Amino acid sequence: MILLRVQRSIASPGKRAYHDLITLPSTHKPVISHGPPGYSAVSGHTVTVFGCTGFLGRYLVSKIAKMGTQVIVPYREEDEARHLKPMGDLGQIVPMEWDIRSDEQIAECVRHSDIVYNLVGRDYETKNFDYQSVHVAGAERIAAVSAACGVSRLVHVSHLNASATSPSKFYQTKALGEERVKAVFPTATIIRPGTMFGFEDKLLNNIAVSPWWWKLNRGRTQIRPTHVLDVAQVLADLMATPQMARTLSLPGPSTLTYEYLLDLVSAVTVRSFHSYAPVMPRGIATAVAKAAQAVWWPLMCPDEVTRRYLDDSAARGDWEELGITPTEIEPLALKYLRRYRTTDTYTDPVAFPARPSLTA
Repeated sequence: MILLRVQRSIASPGKRAYHDLITLPSTHKPVISHGPPGYSAVSGHTVTVFGCTGFLGRYLVSKIAKMGTQVIVPYREEDEARHLKPMGDLGQIVPMEWDIRSDEQIAECVRHSDIVYNLVGRDYETKNFDYQSVHVAGAERIAAVSAACGVSRLVHVSHLNASATSPSKFYQTKALGEERVKAVFPTATIIRPGTMFGFEDKLLNNIAVSPWWWKLNRGRTQIRPTHVLDVAQVLADLMATPQMARTLSLPGPSTLTYEYLLDLVSAVTVRSFHSYAPVMPRGIATAVAKAAQAVWWPLMCPDEVTRRYLDDSAARGDWEELGITPTEIEPLALKYLRRYRTTDTYTDPVAFPARPSLTA
């Protein structure tokens, strides 16, 4: 035990420098980091991540918890947050039950935090939570309660295609939610990532499972996929950067088509059955999607059919300003899709298809 204490004192003598002290802009609260870098460090920050049980949320929690940050992880279902517990040191991951419609529960989740991330979103509507209640009313409530509790910084995650004039209700409510958030929390940072891909994504995995839904518009829709780890790194880095009260766009490094992604997934999984699937007309696809809402599990919704006909925004990315180079999809495709191969083709090399030649 004595030897262990001597080793720890040598590795971490306890000396602190001026850069270890940060004064929060609005509350002037001092934040002092100490300890060795990594898992057992103490960054001094307390952060709340709404939407932590989602795709992007788990990677953000992992990154900031490894910095020694205490993370409040609000959950609706307790089992959905269990995988977050080992991402931080003992006592650093604090689960709390919450409801997006309850000001009191939101206040309890943010009252000790100096940074709040809002990653909450829905791809489809249910009888309890539609786009308006989550993307607009919910986002506004989180921002308003955070401001009332004296939270120094708010980071709100939207979507690259957010637009009040979009034919998609999903994108409309994302844009309206941004406006409501900025109205009640003027210094909020708005993050607009493109459609994200990763191990548990709804892009590459869905294409591998049900490719016929991605042939809508004959696969000509243009998309700018973004790696989820790049977005998570941007969000984590915002903790140490000066307050950025503006909108940051994070599109992928390349503009592709759904047709190319279908070919890419076929090449990686060594399956080409998507080429035999017929191209479904938009009217029939919408009717099928409406009928699919009768079941209780999530299936293709009518608004998602609309989104399959909308090209991604041509907004210029802000990656260079943030010091991150976005990752292309091809180098990681095999890593995320190898599980769809058979035992006979598991180790076969990949011949990537030719990139599409796009016109404006």
